[in-house]
Amino acid sequence: MIPRAIKGTIQESLKSYPIITLSGPRQSGKTTLLKQMFPQFAYFSMEPPDVRRGVMEDPRGFFEQHGHRLLIDEVQRVPELLSYIQSIVDEDSDAKFVLSGSQNMLMMEQVSQSLAGRTGVFYLLPFSLEELSEAGMEEESYEQIIQRGFYPRIFDKQLLPNRFYPDYLETYVQRDVRQIKNIGNLALFQRFLSICAGHIGQTINYAQLASDTGISVSSVQNWLSVLETSFVVYRLSPYFRNFNKRITKAPKLYFYDTGLACSLLRIRDADALQNYFQKGALFENFIINEISKYYLNQGARPPIYYWRDQKQKEVDLMIDLGGELTVVEIKSGRTFHPEFFKHLTWIESISSLPIKNKYVIYGGDQDWKMDIGHLLSWRRATEVCG
Repeated sequence: MIPRAIKGTIQESLKSYPIITLSGPRQSGKTTLLKQMFPQFAYFSMEPPDVRRGVMEDPRGFFEQHGHRLLIDEVQRVPELLSYIQSIVDEDSDAKFVLSGSQNMLMMEQVSQSLAGRTGVFYLLPFSLEELSEAGMEEESYEQIIQRGFYPRIFDKQLLPNRFYPDYLETYVQRDVRQIKNIGNLALFQRFLSICAGHIGQTINYAQLASDTGISVSSVQNWLSVLETSFVVYRLSPYFRNFNKRITKAPKLYFYDTGLACSLLRIRDADALQNYFQKGALFENFIINEISKYYLNQGARPPIYYWRDQKQKEVDLMIDLGGELTVVEIKSGRTFHPEFFKHLTWIESISSLPIKNKYVIYGGDQDWKMDIGHLLSWRRATEVCG
């Protein structure tokens, strides 16, 4: 088993909270991790209908029979249990519950209503590059890494990405989408997924997505919410504080896993990605994911944004450090060019907050510290978080 970086953070949190809530994509390794961490907890999944029905017919009897140290998976399927758990931990100081689920917004709404102040909330995404590197499983090129993706099952079962991701999508579309929202035309929804993959790294234009897919703008908004709830895509918000310039305020679109995006784009191997016209956008998605995973594995929400003005001057990533900023440009090229730092130097001249560090993360292997900033290899991308 490849060790997960979030493990220590969860263990420490359980000393302070009676409940731990872990959310994340399906197949990201939540159940495997929690079972390994808490073997003394009785495990129940609320996915099977018979288990779910039995628990909900007599919830008090369920807790009386199995005690107050439980690991409950897919808990969002039985939100009524959360009120019982709240009462238990309020009355029993020794009670400990570990909850997990694979639907983000639905689960968090239910958790925030019932368990506010009683639970530590964490997110487990597929493997990070750091986790794979420490396990000696790092690939030679970033093209291989981006195309293969990071889902644990690919490594555990030695699956080919071209086999895993279509199966993953089929399962996701058939089960999760119907659980979250009644989408009648699943083929059209799959087309929408592929179109979203083609918009990685772009500001979200709802009208354009609607036109490309042949659906209404309201459907685009609803379907994006479904994809966010299921940890398929996320939106990166713009940073607009402390700037007087007229700036873009639309979020940008990214995928939680680049392997899934490559599958939707029919990029079947690293050579195809090498020649893909939007390779830079997928590289940018990969780097931003790694930085997000770093923060999430520390139990923190990623304080990351992008910046763009109406003249299309852009900074790929801004890390809000509270009173100062780290600014980052992301370039897939393997050869350094001084122009990589152009927008970082410019943003420093107009920001009302001090810029702590300026980084360019690029596709090469060398690190250089220069007067204008730090050039950093993609292999060490998370050093910008320090």
